[in-house]
Amino acid sequence: MAENRLFTIRRRVMLIYTGGTIGMIRNPETGALETFNFAHLQKHVPELNEFDYVIRSYQFDPPIDSSDMQPELWTRIVEIIRYNYDEFDGFVILHGTDTMAYTASALSFMLENLSKPVILTGSQLPIGVLRTDGKENLINAIELAAACDENMRPRVPEVCVCFGQKLYRGNRVTKCNAENFNAFTSYNCAPLAVTGININFDETLIRHADAALPMVTHTQLDNSVIAITLFPGVRADVIEHVFRFPGIKGIVLRTFGSGNAPQKEWLLNAIRCATQDGKVVVNITQCQHGAVEMGLYATGQQLLAAGVVSGKDMTVECAVTKLMVLFGRGFSAEEVREQMSKCLAGELTE
Repeated sequence: MAENRLFTIRRRVMLIYTGGTIGMIRNPETGALETFNFAHLQKHVPELNEFDYVIRSYQFDPPIDSSDMQPELWTRIVEIIRYNYDEFDGFVILHGTDTMAYTASALSFMLENLSKPVILTGSQLPIGVLRTDGKENLINAIELAAACDENMRPRVPEVCVCFGQKLYRGNRVTKCNAENFNAFTSYNCAPLAVTGININFDETLIRHADAALPMVTHTQLDNSVIAITLFPGVRADVIEHVFRFPGIKGIVLRTFGSGNAPQKEWLLNAIRCATQDGKVVVNITQCQHGAVEMGLYATGQQLLAAGVVSGKDMTVECAVTKLMVLFGRGFSAEEVREQMSKCLAGELTE
């Protein structure tokens, strides 16, 4: 009688190195941090050999400092994922921390109906430094990208950020610390998973794509958007100039509290004129926790009457990139207003 054998299929993970601190090494002569070739990664993280995964890599050449990240580079990342989508079970993107929240937010809208993990990670210290946080972040990100259930389905088929033992939804994070290893947080959405001795997934939060629909990529972005923070004493002429500027299509207005703004006629008039000109004005709060509720106070109600759209509890990174993607898809101003109020990729608390 023939012996029964259990064949296991090795999980396949693609690493996409865009740049950032995690891929830097200190020059012993100058002391400056310089990028090193991605091929050296295995030397600095020998633990990667312990994974029973097929790991392949793609490196941006030259690597991109995250401060130089641009929408066209988001398109490049999406095209890499699209081209390799059927060959891999998950993707890990190594990225600088300064703009990681913007990239994660943008990718969440550019990869519609995503059914595989796309996990961004990085570090506060270079991978070659003794106390680096890069090793743990990278190892956790790879394991989460490959994680599957008993039916071989991905555990977290979303765009996420893995940092400091937490897995966050990508369009919910913001960088909150420039010095400590817990560089990111998600104020209005709990982590999707926490890595400790075990990996604990919050199944109630994780989103799953419609299996009947294919993954669709959106690679045209329109960066005709701007974010404005209100403050006591903000000048009327500056606001009026920005709201009238012909090259602007979308304005993210960072207001006070639950979505309040100064009760000044010049501000309301600027908003009304912008709305009539086909611009989309989105209201998000400057507060870290909570959401915009424009019907709560008279000041918020005035904004609503002037044509402002509630951004609810979106981060500024999310609101800006969502506008870029929606305008890039060719939607009209009215369609963009409607879509900004909808939860497309878990970016709003419903």
